[in-house]
Amino acid sequence: MISRRGVLIAAGLTVLPSRAVAAPSIVKPLPASDFIVRGTNAETRWEALRDVGSLVPVSKFFVRNHTSTPVLDAASWRLEIFGSGVTRPLSLSLRDLRALPSCSVEAVIECAGNGRSFFTSQQGQSVAGTPWTLGAVGNARWRGVPLGVLLRLAGLRRSAVDVLPVGLDPEYVTGGVNLGRVRRPLPVSKALDDVLVAYEMNGADLPVDHGYPARLVVPGWAGIASIKWLGSLEVSTTPLHSPWDTDFYRLLGPSYPADGTLVTSQVTKSAVELGWGATLPAGRRLLTGRAWGPAGVRWVSVSTDGRTWRRATPVSRDGWTRWRIPWLATPGEHVLRVRADDQPEVAPYNTQGYLFGAVVRHPVTVVRS
Repeated sequence: MISRRGVLIAAGLTVLPSRAVAAPSIVKPLPASDFIVRGTNAETRWEALRDVGSLVPVSKFFVRNHTSTPVLDAASWRLEIFGSGVTRPLSLSLRDLRALPSCSVEAVIECAGNGRSFFTSQQGQSVAGTPWTLGAVGNARWRGVPLGVLLRLAGLRRSAVDVLPVGLDPEYVTGGVNLGRVRRPLPVSKALDDVLVAYEMNGADLPVDHGYPARLVVPGWAGIASIKWLGSLEVSTTPLHSPWDTDFYRLLGPSYPADGTLVTSQVTKSAVELGWGATLPAGRRLLTGRAWGPAGVRWVSVSTDGRTWRRATPVSRDGWTRWRIPWLATPGEHVLRVRADDQPEVAPYNTQGYLFGAVVRHPVTVVRS
């Protein structure tokens, strides 16, 4: 049976389970060479990834926090699985979780608002939210238990439709309203497909800023689906909702229905591994970067002159595609553009600036060496 503590977690009440203690918004160091700090968040600088392989190390991995990073006691942490959609509620310790069949997956995690600032800077449109450029994304190798394994252990009913994961970070208060803990429902069909309850990142225990002791990893979907610091999973035979699918993470604007369209899967993006407005010496150089999308990337093209496109050479095709292309850089002001597959020149507008997927115009200055 589900414990009283599990009921409190599911209700989103002000309880700090697993002996959580106060912590700064982000625990790990945030050197200016690697990150742009944006309130409770930290965006990875693309120039910091130039000599990094496919997997982004924890020290450079972006952080998206709605409130602050909780420091949880793994010895007392439990994952509660309950609801009308299961016949055998479970209460699992971290040791229990690690004893179950596991797998690993290389997957990109990306904030739904990644690229948001370009709605304004490139398209002249006003949007709300954290003004990310393109660094609210990272690729890692995650190990854990497939969510489908856990749901079947709990006796998943054929009539189950939704799973509501709830995080253990502090409650989110906005506009004077306490919205409770971060939580967002997943359809059972997605939960049974490729979702992981992960306890390792890049071969080590999850770091505290990235969900320790366990988190969801939902490949291909916006990062809000990959709930960190997972505390409970409610499985229901009726649809479940939270502010994170009714008020936030919806596409709103003149091209969408009045109540908006739910943000689920991400869109294809691409970036060059240079600082914004970088100054470079003239001469031959190798441009490098990465491209990613929910279904992978087939090809990448680069424009350095504003007119012509050249096909880049893929270096690796794992969670994302790393690419390179030679460039004879001549003195002057240049705008670099990278296109993965059929990225558009203009992204469909929405008031919250989600899912910017247009080609980004990256300025650089080349000087005589």
